[in-house]
Amino acid sequence: MTGNKKVSLFVAFIPIIILIILLSLNVYFFGDDTLSGSNQIALLLSAAAAAIIAISLKYKWTDIEKQIVKSITAALPAILILLMIGALAGTWMLSGIVPAMIYYGLKILHPLIFLFATVVICCLVSLATGSSWSTVATIGVALLGIGNALGFSEGVVAGAIISGAYFGDKMSPLSDTTNLAPAMAGTDLFTHIRYMSITTTPTILITLIIFLIIGFTGVKNYSEVGVEQTLNAINSTFNISPILFIVPVVLIVMILKKAMPLPALFIAIVLGGVFAVIFQPQIIKQVADISSNYASQSYVAVVKSMFGNVSIPTDDPNVSNLLTTRGMHGMLNTIWLIISAMVFGGVMEACGLLERISYSIIQYAKTTTSLVASTVVTCLFFNVTASDQYLAIVVPGRMFAKTYRKRGLKPELLSRTLEDSGTVTSVLVPWNTCGATQSVVLGVPVLTFMPYAFFNIISPIMSIIIAALNIKIRRYSKEEMIEIECEEAEN
Repeated sequence: MTGNKKVSLFVAFIPIIILIILLSLNVYFFGDDTLSGSNQIALLLSAAAAAIIAISLKYKWTDIEKQIVKSITAALPAILILLMIGALAGTWMLSGIVPAMIYYGLKILHPLIFLFATVVICCLVSLATGSSWSTVATIGVALLGIGNALGFSEGVVAGAIISGAYFGDKMSPLSDTTNLAPAMAGTDLFTHIRYMSITTTPTILITLIIFLIIGFTGVKNYSEVGVEQTLNAINSTFNISPILFIVPVVLIVMILKKAMPLPALFIAIVLGGVFAVIFQPQIIKQVADISSNYASQSYVAVVKSMFGNVSIPTDDPNVSNLLTTRGMHGMLNTIWLIISAMVFGGVMEACGLLERISYSIIQYAKTTTSLVASTVVTCLFFNVTASDQYLAIVVPGRMFAKTYRKRGLKPELLSRTLEDSGTVTSVLVPWNTCGATQSVVLGVPVLTFMPYAFFNIISPIMSIIIAALNIKIRRYSKEEMIEIECEEAEN
């Protein structure tokens, strides 16, 4: 698809400038409630501006519309998983699985090491499952509840959860992005993972040290009495038992066995509903709120937990607030946001505005350090504008592969940089599919946890620092470069 005129850099930036202005106005006027519609409108208005530019450049609307549909289609798996996560949170709360995680977690985790332990736990779960989304939606939700009970702010706890979850997502051979990045750069999976450890190891160590310091200095509202009240409120409301952990164990095993995400989540949802009927009859009757037999009450309560708002009252108002879920219904604003973001990204990609901006960055990359920094900036740019971490890996990967090769740099340097920036920063953008999803799953706005997602913030910086220090930067030998030049000449 080609237009009749080449777009200038200034024109390519116009929709971005409009988007930034509108998002800033939304933060000023709507505060933390921007997800309810104002950011969606900002994205659609910016998409309209991009479409006007595209049409003025003689692009056909039918071609633009096809790219919009293609962009939205690419996001459909994320949307379906988001709906499943909403239902999962509902049945796992109804069955007592999440309350049980909170209950036993409060008994085991001391506040001084809680944040440190949160990062480690999420690292291990995400490393084992290869999924930051599953980690955040399951153990992450429980850890957030424990952190609130221990007196930590939700932003700090969410930052620790996100940091650990994205470490595992980045380093696990089961992760889709960990497989995608080397495929785009032209290297193999395990070379990519080993090479990533050079930047990822110091990043996670710094992250752990920061959270350990916060744990020792940041707890102000902790009291044994408050924790005991929380434990009593949970124990008096639910039938707490280690047997409830069978369900999350089944989910983890399915993921480890490389089961497809949607069927695995669906099975976990159904098991959550079954366990609710078996172990929490008093909650079933309370949530159903109908005068009928137990079978009818069970059906109504479980279905309610899957699709709608469910609040389970306890003797402690704070615990009652904690034991509230929104089901699939609570995910609709996020889905609206994702669709709006995909419309914007689709229009920007259809008329070549994203590529125009990205290629202009390459011109200034004269050294290895500046090339790595340019890759980082481009990945960040695509996370902000295309609103999708996969595009933030795929497009820069395609763009920079030949440049890295011509400069004698092996493809694992590119694949590592793509992960250091494209994967981990996606969750820091409120309208990106990752940021929007994790925000709604945890119930914590992106701007609230962003300052504490230290692993995600430090990773792209560490990538540039390691390149600047020339630490283990892998290059082709002269013989290999001659072979590469011969291959390119033949092609």
